[in-house]
Amino acid sequence: EVQLVESGGGLVQAGGSLKLSCAASGFIFNESAIAWFRQAPGKEREAVACMSSDDGITNCADAVKGRFTISIDNAKNTEFLQMNNLETEDKALASCATKGDQVAYELAGAYKQWGQGTQVTVSS
Repeated sequence: EVQLVESGGGLVQAGGSLKLSCAASGFIFNESAIAWFRQAPGKEREAVACMSSDDGITNCADAVKGRFTISIDNAKNTEFLQMNNLETEDKALASCATKGDQVAYELAGAYKQWGQGTQVTVSS
């Protein structure tokens, strides 16, 4: 059974940084495209970072203008999201996801496994 468990969310002041983690079990990250999504109250889920597993190219950061960076630690089978220069508009539930094939893109419906999410709150 595939499980993804996020951690690292919390409250931070505007301009600050947070690093989210997504630990996987029953699955190996470097075999599938991965992504981070967020969903704010009343808004649709949107991608903030993704990485293809065939070439390691990262993408999907248009919504956050490149302030967020996705990475993986293969030894720990953990995916990360480094979020810098956070803004109050970044408040959302952040979730990691895996796609099942190699090419990452922004469409949430293409991702098959999801974590439960971790809350990010940014104060002014």
